[in-house]
Amino acid sequence: MGMTMTQKILAAHAGLSSVEAGQLIEADLDLVLGNDITTPVAIHEIDKMKTNGVFHKDKIALVMDHFVPNKDIKSAEHTKLVREFAGKNGITNYFDVGDMGIEHALLPEKGLVIAGDAVIGADSHTCTYGALGAFSTGVGSTDMAAGMATGKAWFKVPSAIKVELIGKPAPFISGKDIILYLIGRIGVDGALYQSLEFVGDGLQYMSMDDRFTIANMAIEAGAKNGIFPVDDLTLDYIKERSTRQPKVYEADPDAEYTRTITINLSTLRPTVAYPHLPENTHPVEDARNIKIDQVVIGSCTNGRISDLRVAAEIMKGKHVAKNVRVIVIPATQKIYLEAMEAGYLRTFIEAGAVVSTPTCGPCLGGYMGILASGEKCVSTTNRNFIGRMGAIDSEIYLASPAVAAASALTGFITDPSEI
Repeated sequence: MGMTMTQKILAAHAGLSSVEAGQLIEADLDLVLGNDITTPVAIHEIDKMKTNGVFHKDKIALVMDHFVPNKDIKSAEHTKLVREFAGKNGITNYFDVGDMGIEHALLPEKGLVIAGDAVIGADSHTCTYGALGAFSTGVGSTDMAAGMATGKAWFKVPSAIKVELIGKPAPFISGKDIILYLIGRIGVDGALYQSLEFVGDGLQYMSMDDRFTIANMAIEAGAKNGIFPVDDLTLDYIKERSTRQPKVYEADPDAEYTRTITINLSTLRPTVAYPHLPENTHPVEDARNIKIDQVVIGSCTNGRISDLRVAAEIMKGKHVAKNVRVIVIPATQKIYLEAMEAGYLRTFIEAGAVVSTPTCGPCLGGYMGILASGEKCVSTTNRNFIGRMGAIDSEIYLASPAVAAASALTGFITDPSEI
């Protein structure tokens, strides 16, 4: 029986000629990732192991992004602990204020992940790097500690779902709409511990930013990882950012999938996920009477330059609706500079929005946009669980940057084509 793309990567990193779904393996890792919330726990676990440092100072990335710049004493102590650990162990890829960004936008930008890699991260959205043709998945802090110490991790080889994208999307249809539609179709546990492998002629219309968004939210369908085939677009992206040589894996023609899901991109509408699950999706026109209090454009899902571009194009020369707070968060310093040079930041500020330094911030109810009781927010983030962004009776509506920007201008959830 042939192997899927994910299975081939795992077999190679386990030193095996083949693997099959359900098999337990120990695999070598190309990168271990942690942030300011999860790394302190991992450091305490490493202290218990009494190991002699880390397995490779260049293959660990520690990104201070969730509560950075620090919002309080506790977050300051956490980053101090990680900063000292990075210094003690000579970790080269430590990112803090001034050179940081939201981890899952930053690592591809820095060329730290390429096609064929096996990556774990103590953050559930580590699956983002599947956009580059890598196997990447989120783990707990204890597994992160073991990975930092040994350079290895145990995996149960996942089965796979083939997601075939066909057709050409209409204007304003983005990766966010595609993944929200898919999650709405199969549910938040529809791909539980499986690999979502995206294929089809519709990929030619998907930018790298679209692919990052889709892979990022694979976990919201319960998937172990999401992954895209490596094409010229992928290789060009990697070549511009990394000196390492990518390894391209392709699924075998007889690879086994538990099911195939076909999505016709030409029929998709801008999609909104209502509270309180990403699977609670509706076309944007069904939401037009929902009044909002806040808009957030940013996060590891949708804080990249193309996201800011589409939002700025919609908002240019206009002003946000009265009593609506709009928060724009570029995902990295590089993206911040690009947006500034392109005039997007001026557009946002003149429209009545605020622009933040890169941070996860409001996505997890950290800071920079906490919701009060009963408030409603349109957000380009990835989760809308109860209390995710503040008060337990607040509401989060997940949407694309285009829908978020259009909604900011009207004060109601709005189809961007109507602006």
